[in-house]
Amino acid sequence: MSWELEKYRTKFESEEHWNLKREFMEAHKDRFSEERLICLAQVFVNMQLLRCKYPDDVMKQVSVLAKDVGVDYKSKQKQRLQRTFVRASDAANAKVTGAKKLRT
Repeated sequence: MSWELEKYRTKFESEEHWNLKREFMEAHKDRFSEERLICLAQVFVNMQLLRCKYPDDVMKQVSVLAKDVGVDYKSKQKQRLQRTFVRASDAANAKVTGAKKLRT
């Protein structure tokens, strides 16, 4: 790889997101042209962070390429607080009765 990865970082990318994108590019730098790899890396990040959908062939290709990329990021995401939704009637009832824990 004779090109500079840092020039592809956008000013709006957080450190965590840039590390994910850079890891993808570094993992596949010898397999694709610079232009193609940058495109695939952005698709990968969009799929991971924004849950974007692409044509099936693209989704499959990026999923295969992403198999061993972003392992740390994915494990951190699993550990983050998950939202729990309850019915409004259950929440109102819990407030009235002073219940501490709601069923989901």
